[in-house]
Amino acid sequence: MSEEIKNQNNISENEELENITKVDGEYGADEIQILEGLEAVRKRPGMYIGSTGERGLHHLVYEIVDNSIDEALAGYCTKIEVSILPGNIIRVKDNGRGIPVGINSKVGLPAVTVVFTVLHAGGKFGGGGYKVSGGLHGVGASVVNALSEWLEVRVCDGEDVYYQRYERGNIINDLEKIGKSDIKGTEVLFKADKEIFKDTDVYDYNILARRLREQAFLNAGINIELTDERDSENIIKKKFFYQGGIKEFVDYIHKKKGYTPIHDEVIYLQTANEENTCEVEIAMRYNDSYNSDIRSFANNIHTTDGGTHEEGFKRSLPRVMNNYAAKFNKIKDKDKDLKLEFDDYKEGLTAIISVKITEAQFEGQTKAKLGNTEVRTMVARLINEKLSEFLEENPASATAILDKALASAKAREAARKARESVRRKSALDSATLPGKLADCQSKDSSETEIYIVEGDSAGGTAKQGRDRRFQAILPLWGKMLNVEKARLDKVYGNDKLTPVITALGAGIGEEFDPSKLRYDKVIIMADADVDGSHIRTLLLTFFFRYMRPLIEQGHVYIAQPPLYRISKGKDHRYAYTDLERDEIMAQIEGKKEIQRYKGLGEMDKDQLWETTMNPQTRTMLRVDLEDAQEADETFSILMGDKVEPRREFIETNAKYVQNLDI
Repeated sequence: MSEEIKNQNNISENEELENITKVDGEYGADEIQILEGLEAVRKRPGMYIGSTGERGLHHLVYEIVDNSIDEALAGYCTKIEVSILPGNIIRVKDNGRGIPVGINSKVGLPAVTVVFTVLHAGGKFGGGGYKVSGGLHGVGASVVNALSEWLEVRVCDGEDVYYQRYERGNIINDLEKIGKSDIKGTEVLFKADKEIFKDTDVYDYNILARRLREQAFLNAGINIELTDERDSENIIKKKFFYQGGIKEFVDYIHKKKGYTPIHDEVIYLQTANEENTCEVEIAMRYNDSYNSDIRSFANNIHTTDGGTHEEGFKRSLPRVMNNYAAKFNKIKDKDKDLKLEFDDYKEGLTAIISVKITEAQFEGQTKAKLGNTEVRTMVARLINEKLSEFLEENPASATAILDKALASAKAREAARKARESVRRKSALDSATLPGKLADCQSKDSSETEIYIVEGDSAGGTAKQGRDRRFQAILPLWGKMLNVEKARLDKVYGNDKLTPVITALGAGIGEEFDPSKLRYDKVIIMADADVDGSHIRTLLLTFFFRYMRPLIEQGHVYIAQPPLYRISKGKDHRYAYTDLERDEIMAQIEGKKEIQRYKGLGEMDKDQLWETTMNPQTRTMLRVDLEDAQEADETFSILMGDKVEPRREFIETNAKYVQNLDI
């Protein structure tokens, strides 16, 4: 979760190019095809890397690493080293073949120079250099070069070492031999350009580690090292090597979230077509949670919008499970009427679906969805054949999975009845909105906002201080349900959550419809203490699990009430942090009064309006779902049953906490 709103990668249709080439072949100078120049990159960097903020900065690293991953996929690279050096310089080194240094006959330049100075030039565009490639748009090296203050590349071809330097995309020296070496590989060093990026000093080690760990899982047997050398007295190094590949990925997710598996081993399924142009791997395991985590990849690209590989999986899984249950009479007579669907079989499921395909067809501009129809058939056939074998050979595991799905189906039926009951009650009751809701006068949802306020006392003050024309107030009282530990039927019946569902008016779960939302802004307003933090986290967990578009579309905000009121005579100022308090105290001479707000209820209506509710003067944090998987893991850790993952999370992140009252 992040408060900063990020731009989306918006690459135009005519610039979207295929990133896969023909089968393995020669990788020489003439395999580098030239498609267009670098003119637009510095003018419109967001078009190529998504944003010029923190996300775009990290994207530069990914682009260079992806080139090394492609070498590994081609079978020529076994180790990749990534380092953050002092001065926030990035170094990426691999032991692949080395970028070709011969002259490209089309332009008369060394191939390595073409790769770093010409947009859409590389070994992935039909020259036969790579069978499978994970590069997103084939613009990686040249775009990184264009957006760097400087970039240096060293290539070892097994005999000589070659070197070239560029500054802001411009060639500074011709490619030159600088030594001898019997090893092969490529080393790239670059420093992001401060003229382009908002801040070039914000490389986050954990963000890079998460991405590199994922790549190591997806490519079994590759060694990836990440080192942070910015602090010479505290050098951090992690090594990622997973011989078990995506099987270990599944177990890692379970351990990270604190889940307990309900059957003995990870189910691993693998197949390839006769032409060896498409390979499918699936690893899956069920756990004791009520959540699912299904991640799909195509050529190491995370297909966040799914595609044909996910469709084949989701269609075939319930069919195979139901066929097994019928064949071995696993469902009791009293449950025969329950029709088990994918929604039932996904509860507690962690699955990784990885496809590596020569001619990948992606839908959309950001390549978030796979479109190859033949992949759907391959996945379906794999599930039908191999999962059926696993179930018959492991009856205890099969029974555990079926019992989990049956419990989910019963809960889904109970939720349906509860939902219909709520609808009938609403239809008969003319006053369908919650009794504690102080609604606003405007019916224009584009301008309205609702404050969900902790406690009746603060709620009363907020009702008095609001602008009733467009601001609604909904007080919450008592302990809210932790939805991380509850199924949907329990959510519908909870008297603390029902008022929120009814007030927002857009439904929950699969039925959530953002177009029916009654308010444009949903603002969580709670005290700046431990209890307030708990309320915020419970609400955010509920929104994330059952109203995720609410967060994805930017409707959720966190109010920021002040901690202090510093007064001298008729002059009062508000401080939101201890540092701000000290600065204000230093500015005001003589005797002054300081008031510490222990809670929202200590403010009068005018103070609450002035500091927290007036659109002209208030400060709010917008909740942004920058990384859904990271958010999913965080909620599972913070709100789940297991203590150890939560303790580790708190110990790791305690240094980032500010203004926490205990």
